[in-house]
Amino acid sequence: MDYVSTRGETGAAFSDVLLGGPAPDGGLYLPGHWPQFSQDAIRGFAGQPYAEVAFRVMRPFIGDAFTDDEFRTDVEGAYAAFAHKAVAPLVQLDSDLFLLELFHGPTLAFKDVAMQLLGRLFARALAKRNRHATVIVATSGDTGSAAIAALRGQPNVDVVVLHPHGRVSEVQRRQMTSALDDNVHNIALEGTFDDTQNIVKALFADSEFAGRTNLTAVNSINFARIVAQCVYYFTAASSLGAGFGRKVNFVVPTGNFGDIFAAEAAARMGLPIERLVVATNANDILARTLATGRYETGRASPTLSPSMDIQVASNFERALFEASGRNAAWVKDAMKGFAATNALTIPTDILVTLQQRYDAAAVDDAETVATIARIYRETGNVVDPHTAVGLGAAARLKLDGPVVALATAHPAKFSTAVSQAVGKPAELPLHLSDLLGRKERYTVLPNAIGAVRGFVLEHTRNR
Repeated sequence: MDYVSTRGETGAAFSDVLLGGPAPDGGLYLPGHWPQFSQDAIRGFAGQPYAEVAFRVMRPFIGDAFTDDEFRTDVEGAYAAFAHKAVAPLVQLDSDLFLLELFHGPTLAFKDVAMQLLGRLFARALAKRNRHATVIVATSGDTGSAAIAALRGQPNVDVVVLHPHGRVSEVQRRQMTSALDDNVHNIALEGTFDDTQNIVKALFADSEFAGRTNLTAVNSINFARIVAQCVYYFTAASSLGAGFGRKVNFVVPTGNFGDIFAAEAAARMGLPIERLVVATNANDILARTLATGRYETGRASPTLSPSMDIQVASNFERALFEASGRNAAWVKDAMKGFAATNALTIPTDILVTLQQRYDAAAVDDAETVATIARIYRETGNVVDPHTAVGLGAAARLKLDGPVVALATAHPAKFSTAVSQAVGKPAELPLHLSDLLGRKERYTVLPNAIGAVRGFVLEHTRNR
């Protein structure tokens, strides 16, 4: 399997994609072609162990980077640690409404489903190459802790995590900053998530610095994350009759567009999906874009669903690339213009293609709290505010057939919103019950690339 950049470069192998960040031309990697799964194969996924489906779905993307035995060992190791045997269980809320619970990993968020595997593959690939890497992560709350949980203590990796200071929940922050391993370095940046993301992109664009530090990324710009997230769309849909002519709708709380693009990827591999719903909070750039064709940033506003307080959705570039018929020249020009002006008018034919696949709805904080309360009252289930954004969007749209709303985080990670809605916080699982009393270590830095560059050089082993 060869990989291509959304901006035109070709010829990368899976190991390059796994250990790299953006492509050298600034674009994002995608496979040169999408592997295809027959409806017979998809029917066969029903009832299989999650690790087995993950092996089958992901194997075509791996090429010769790992042997079958190596890859199977890492897949089985990654998912053996999850608190629920099914890894990503479905919970029925109504006759045709289901929650896909993705929070049974060590940090209680959907990021664990990909990151626990990615960390193992990453360590294996680095050992094969006898090299060290500096992993840099911009996080709106959950990716950072998932990356730390996957890579802490690894002898050939330094992990540098940037989160927006004061804009993540206390549980989210402490899950990152209470990891005191020598190879873990937390930065609280005085800015928004978009600011952290811009600095990370700028550091990758600095070829001298990136080469000097062996810089790489495990954010959803890393395609290995995307393909690992494809798996739970296959397991959920197959258990609801996909492959027997039944199509499923997925409603995805969306910030950086990686998780919902993984659903598009699954559809491109043959999974029968009816509609994909982009559920956003008050930071509704994606809902506005899909309605009007104008992709234009504003100022990210803090909400009760902080992981979605994003204006620039990096993975949207991948969707634009596919919707344009893989027109890399157009994507390159469009992204260059967007970087200069923070605005892009999507051509009508590309917008229509996007609208044929995606619906969108924005849910504000008041509706989020009301949805948490309603779900608790009607079903007894407590959901976190990001999941509530998805359920609020699902309630507003008229969708035919089964609807699967992604439950992206454990409600205990967002006690403020949950307490507002149901009058009490959700309890942390036993392995995190002492989290709020653990010692923290992090550094507050100004929103300046020079400050972050100096920190990385001073604290990692690549100086």
